[in-house]
Amino acid sequence: MTSPGCEPRRDFRDMQNQTTPTRFAGLDGLRAVAVTLVVAYHLFPGLPLVGGFVGVDVFFVISGFLITSLLLRPSRLGRLGSPRRLVDFWRRRARRLLPALAVVVTVCATAAWMLGGDLLVGMGRQVLGAATFSYNWLAVADGTDYFAATAPELFRNFWSLAVEEQFYVVWPLLLPLVLLIPGRWARVALVLVAGGGSAWWMAQLVAGGEVTRAYFGTDAHAFGLLIGIALALATANMPERAWMSSRPARAGSLLIGLLGLGAIVAAALMPESQDAGTFPGTLLLAGGGSALAIFAGVLPGSWFGRALDVQPLKWVGDRSYGIYLWHWPVLVLTLIATQGFGPEAGVPVWAGVTALVLSVGAAAVSYRFVETPFRRYGFRHALRGLGRRIAGGPVSRFVGVGALVVALVGVGGTTAAIVNAPHTTTAAAAIGRGEDALKSAETPAPGPAPEKIAVPEGGEITAVGDSVMLASAPSLLEEFPGIEVDAEVSRSVWAGPEILQHLEDAGALRQNVVVALGTNGPVDDDVLEQMSRIAGPDRNLILVNAHAPRDWIPGVNAELETFAARHRHVWVADWSGDIAPHEDLLAGDGIHPGKAGGDVFARSVEIALEQIEKDRIRAEKDFDKAPTGRAPRIPFPE
Repeated sequence: MTSPGCEPRRDFRDMQNQTTPTRFAGLDGLRAVAVTLVVAYHLFPGLPLVGGFVGVDVFFVISGFLITSLLLRPSRLGRLGSPRRLVDFWRRRARRLLPALAVVVTVCATAAWMLGGDLLVGMGRQVLGAATFSYNWLAVADGTDYFAATAPELFRNFWSLAVEEQFYVVWPLLLPLVLLIPGRWARVALVLVAGGGSAWWMAQLVAGGEVTRAYFGTDAHAFGLLIGIALALATANMPERAWMSSRPARAGSLLIGLLGLGAIVAAALMPESQDAGTFPGTLLLAGGGSALAIFAGVLPGSWFGRALDVQPLKWVGDRSYGIYLWHWPVLVLTLIATQGFGPEAGVPVWAGVTALVLSVGAAAVSYRFVETPFRRYGFRHALRGLGRRIAGGPVSRFVGVGALVVALVGVGGTTAAIVNAPHTTTAAAAIGRGEDALKSAETPAPGPAPEKIAVPEGGEITAVGDSVMLASAPSLLEEFPGIEVDAEVSRSVWAGPEILQHLEDAGALRQNVVVALGTNGPVDDDVLEQMSRIAGPDRNLILVNAHAPRDWIPGVNAELETFAARHRHVWVADWSGDIAPHEDLLAGDGIHPGKAGGDVFARSVEIALEQIEKDRIRAEKDFDKAPTGRAPRIPFPE
């Protein structure tokens, strides 16, 4: 027995190693929490976990802590940073990551090849990014918008694996340099300063409108990894004291762990905003909570660590890598195969459940027959095992040959998917035709309107819209020569007032104002009122309703009808009703019209303009018939 001031000192990390040398208490359970948040966010968007993407940052903190802790351990392969030890570390990482990744890529790319269409666009870049762990940077270079509602990328979730693998390559080379700094807390401070710089850089990029660059970039999104590194450096070789195993200390660590979990859940419940409040604000909250949870879990005798590692959390945590790999490609394939649109069109509950069951099942099979054998025995031993099966008895030979055939089919299907991939999506092609039409159009100056015309000429029409109007621009220019079209991709109704006010101030707002801004999100009555006031009572405001496989579209169209019914000079062009019987004229995303679909869009606008003229003529007749010389109440929208 020792006195309170003379407790025996031990590295509590070594205490963890006495039972499971490569595991820390609580990490498997925390992985389960992280993958659950991400999967729920993608597969069940109707749940309150609107910020479930923060699960990725939980993974980053875990990786930073775990990898640094493993690197700091003594090894029979030499000192930290020695070539032999570095090669061994990278070989173990390859065993852990590459086999399951190869299976997911080949199986899902082959399935995509069988489905065909827009899903194959960019397949070569995606497979290259997955194979070289450069997916994030290739996506940024390609101009991918992670937050845009466009055709889904099959392996989009692989961006985070790229960030982690780049960390695995670079950090073992930098760690020996960091350890040259004298003093534990000086090293921790340096890493935290670097993490703060990364978070600051993300905020700067987001402020400049580069949200995808900020989210995908390893430099801007490294703060989660750095938080984990700082925790590992802070706790490395920390002496164990008797009070750490006392009941009050364990209760305190439990509270710390629960506080950390609470911070993660709170972050997952926060709605996304494309500003510094989310990027990096919410992500930092999740990262800080993860650090608290890890610290509470790895303390000696931690109740929290044991609680996190209970079943089924531990089971899910062991297979979290495979579940994360499979869930997004399986969801995309399920939706494309059944309803023709990807997750951007919404995820029905049945589709989420189907994707969840398939993903967990595939991850379990992969863990048992792919990940575990390769991790334990390495690539050469696993391949020799396949050879022994093929040379064995009938059953063994059947299994071995079957596995070999499946692998060859997967490789062949992946190759076919890359070779047969279209250069661009049908939606992008439609938008491109619209952009080309606007660039080549010669818009004459608007002239005075005739006293009576069936439909206004193009010189009397200003059209403001989103990518649907942009794709329809060739037809609008053909139907209304001289029309002024101002349309851009991903524009929402909130941009409308500013654009109209700018045109009004410049004296360029014409007699008939066509607005089509309902595709990219719900409309707001106050915003519609602003546009109505800018147009004024002497102009005609035509609101084009929306048609897209999005859950907010019915609300948008109902809001536009209600608004038009309350305003005398506002009409609705029924694009949704006109295109609904002809959805085959839309691109593969079910939103953007091709040339024939654009003709329908232009015709919808023309019908609305014809209705305006009919209502005007009817109002004049009613005025002439009124005995008092005053117009009666007009029976069309007030």
